[in-house]
Amino acid sequence: MTDIHTLWTTAAEVPGRIPAPHIEYAQLSPTLIVLGAAIVGVLIEALLPRRHRHTAQLLLSVLALAAGFAAVIGLAAGGFATTKAHLAAMGALAVDGPALFLQGTILLVSLVAVFTFAERRLDPAAHGKRVDSFAAQAAAVPGGTAEQAAVKAGFTTTEVFPILLFAVGGMLIFPAANDLLTLFVALEVFSLPLYILCALARRQRLLSQEAALKYFLLGAFSSAFLLFGIALLYGYAGTVTYAGIAEVIADGTKQIDPALAGTMGNDALLLIGGALVLMGLLFKVGAVPFHMWTPDVYQGAPTPVTGFMAAATKVAAFGALLRLLYVVLPGMRWDWRPVMWGVAIVTMLGGAIVAITQTDIKRLLAYSSIAHAGFILAGVLATTQDGISSVLFYLAAYSFVTLGAFAVVTLVRDAGGEATQLSKWAGLGRRSPLVAAVFAVFLLAFAGIPLTSGFAGKFAVFKAAAQSGAGWLVVIGVLSSAIAAFFYIRVIVLMFFHEPKAEGPTVAVPSPLTTTAIAFGVVVTLVLGLAPQYFLDLAGQAGTFVR
Repeated sequence: MTDIHTLWTTAAEVPGRIPAPHIEYAQLSPTLIVLGAAIVGVLIEALLPRRHRHTAQLLLSVLALAAGFAAVIGLAAGGFATTKAHLAAMGALAVDGPALFLQGTILLVSLVAVFTFAERRLDPAAHGKRVDSFAAQAAAVPGGTAEQAAVKAGFTTTEVFPILLFAVGGMLIFPAANDLLTLFVALEVFSLPLYILCALARRQRLLSQEAALKYFLLGAFSSAFLLFGIALLYGYAGTVTYAGIAEVIADGTKQIDPALAGTMGNDALLLIGGALVLMGLLFKVGAVPFHMWTPDVYQGAPTPVTGFMAAATKVAAFGALLRLLYVVLPGMRWDWRPVMWGVAIVTMLGGAIVAITQTDIKRLLAYSSIAHAGFILAGVLATTQDGISSVLFYLAAYSFVTLGAFAVVTLVRDAGGEATQLSKWAGLGRRSPLVAAVFAVFLLAFAGIPLTSGFAGKFAVFKAAAQSGAGWLVVIGVLSSAIAAFFYIRVIVLMFFHEPKAEGPTVAVPSPLTTTAIAFGVVVTLVLGLAPQYFLDLAGQAGTFVR
């Protein structure tokens, strides 16, 4: 220990021995813009009078996410998705096609999600003040005097906007991370804000806090597995960089670190470490058997948060999973493919079958998202260029359908707030034909009916899987899709072919913000369904990882 300390102090004393880091700020600008805006948002909370915060935070969030998306477009137009793809920030982050495609999707999804966060017309005004979906004062005990006083004073938790921006910043880094430590830091940066957001529901606060606690505890376990896996992979390869680990797996030519000479090249460390890292990522995508948090968290979290989390987290987590399997572990393909086959099969079948029994619309959509994770895994298992591009397309298509569906759920309300019990949706098509028709479009997209984005996405991933020799996986995927179609169609039948109940819910009239979010979801669903080729080509061009 003394020798190491001496070496360190000696190196520090010699000028020029510790190189200054070289950071390509322009190429990291999408992430820097969002994280910079998040910090400004915290300052707004501290310095601006309460009555001006909501407007200021909304404007800041929209501008930051739009600027971040413009920066991604600029980088892609500048060739960084193809010919100029390289490793930035001293090898910590990749600037390549998949990273930019996924970052663009996350930013666009988050921009639409911000509109649902800012909605203030759905609940009746409290004490003459408009209210949103979030608790008046997050730190107050539910039902206590402090909460009642905060509601009476018309407080709103505008902190949700900078918290969302911090989460988006972490999500932008996650699929672009090119070493395991950056991957872990990004995971924590986007997970911790999500735990907080899940606990902030204005109504049913105890259910919301229970959801957040479950998510936090299970998320902590998954983070621990991931970190332990990183430690084992470092012991195996002597490095945490993706290229370094892949090199040792391929031919073991990396120079042996004397401190790790006893463990480097030990296949047991590689297999166990790789499995633990995969477990951490499969938890985030909600794959069986790491899915148990999903229905409880989706049900308990404020619905705008559920929509954002269901859409954006999947995009970030599948991006990281793709990079890990295709860049770090391609040499272990024969080891991880059979295991991932099993995970994909039980995820597709488990999500579809359990969804049939659900009586709550948010829980139904949660199990639907689990089934969709299985469909996306079929594309991941293709292990080809087409597999990557099909997964990228599916993630873009799925995320906007999900966001739109949860935005519609916020509109159907009764005296207790959102009416999420399926039985209450009976006859909705007669009470509000437009809202029911829009929700039906999203359900048909989830089911993979032709002329919707869901069909184009499923066709792409199943085709890639079939061409790679995973024919049986495609057969099980189609069977699962047929099972899933049953419960989607059942909801449509409930809305249009049942008599509305006298005491049934009403459909709130949203502000232009939520209307924009839903309209955007419908447009993307139909455009990607009717004319998918341009976007499939775009995903195909973005389907090469830099190594």
